[in-house]
Amino acid sequence: MPAKKENLPVSVEEEVEQCGTITYAPEVIVIITNAAINEVAGIAGMSNASGSILSRKSSNKGIKVEMGPEEVSLDLYVVIEYDRPIQKVAQEVQENVRKAIESMTSLHVVRVDVHVQGVSFEKENTALASGARKAALDADSPKNNLADTAEETSEPEKEPAETEQARTEA
Repeated sequence: MPAKKENLPVSVEEEVEQCGTITYAPEVIVIITNAAINEVAGIAGMSNASGSILSRKSSNKGIKVEMGPEEVSLDLYVVIEYDRPIQKVAQEVQENVRKAIESMTSLHVVRVDVHVQGVSFEKENTALASGARKAALDADSPKNNLADTAEETSEPEKEPAETEQARTEA
């Protein structure tokens, strides 16, 4: 059984004189959510509900916010990096987003639904491509070419016995 987190407040009751209300635009929640998602290792990016991968500039479209007067619920559409534990990454996203919103806005996060829309192989493809480029560069490097040229033009060395025999015959 997981250990209970004792540092989280069970309920927050404050005696504050009301001098007005504080409301948050959904865009504020989206910005906080996007920042919290980007802090989690293993997130390759965001996608929309239909599964199209979004660029960094339009990644806010992968976040759907439903707000009430004192609570918020979210649907997040993410792409996970290949070779990462999907369940663990998704749970980290849920927890990080919940903590960020609750600490910055005091709104209660009712739910954070993470929809894994894809798996990205970009890091592996980039690593393979850079490895192939490095191998090609190493093969074309001047150092290797000089060594190859020297081997091709030099004559094999004669053994000392053959050299001695040639001298005595002459």
